[in-house]
Amino acid sequence: MGGGQQQLQQLSQEIQALDQEIEQLEGEVSELNAEKQEMDEAIEAIETLETGSTVQVPLGGGAYVRAEVQDIDEIVVSLGANYAAEQDQSGAVEALHRKQDALDEEIAGLRGEIEDLEEESEQLEQQAMQAQQQMQQQQMQQMQQQMQGEEEDADE
Repeated sequence: MGGGQQQLQQLSQEIQALDQEIEQLEGEVSELNAEKQEMDEAIEAIETLETGSTVQVPLGGGAYVRAEVQDIDEIVVSLGANYAAEQDQSGAVEALHRKQDALDEEIAGLRGEIEDLEEESEQLEQQAMQAQQQMQQQQMQQMQQQMQGEEEDADE
């Protein structure tokens, strides 16, 4: 295998690794966006529910139970790190907005990483194209030299 061929193979592997990393980061962004969507739905529910409203509470495994909201100002909100706190309606909404802001920052960071990786991938693709063009030029030169050598042999 020639040096140019090895370089092309190495560049191809690096591009493939970058593409996989980009795909993984895009998956993380999708998960965070889904989490934000869940928070939007929770905020909407908190803002529209009233004491005495009937709701369906998930029990897990796709099972739900109907329940009556006894006090809308007693909402337990996860604070992270396995901690939760009871909040009133506006406090719960504020806590969820803060969590969404943190997710937005995380998403922005991931998107920045994705952009950097895409730039790096584009540069590697350009290098691969240049290496391929050089190999083709070398092959053309070798073919021309062979043809000239054959013509010289035929002339003799």
